[in-house]
Amino acid sequence: QVDLVESGGGSVQAGGSLRLSCQFYGSLFSTYVMGWYRQAPGKERELVATVTPGSSTTYADSVKGRFAISRDHAKNTVYLQMNGLKPDDSAVYYCQSYHYSRAGPEYWGQGTQVTVSS
Repeated sequence: QVDLVESGGGSVQAGGSLRLSCQFYGSLFSTYVMGWYRQAPGKERELVATVTPGSSTTYADSVKGRFAISRDHAKNTVYLQMNGLKPDDSAVYYCQSYHYSRAGPEYWGQGTQVTVSS
């Protein structure tokens, strides 16, 4: 059983920065792949970034060079540093996780709202 709790969302002007946090409640955090998704009204949920247990990362093309995902194994926390925010980044951001072995289910947080104003 895994619970994920996001924090750090809010409102920011275009060009600003936010750092989202996802706290992982469970065991063996270091064996889970962690990701961030986002969903804006009327749009499908899209993958923003992932980080593996070995700290390999992937990013959506739309956020490359602006966002950075990282994890702190000692704190069981994954972060999404968001710089150079644009209005199109406005969405509910969700933390997601699955065991690297794919032996179990995906887990999802409740989401945190990010709003970027022009």
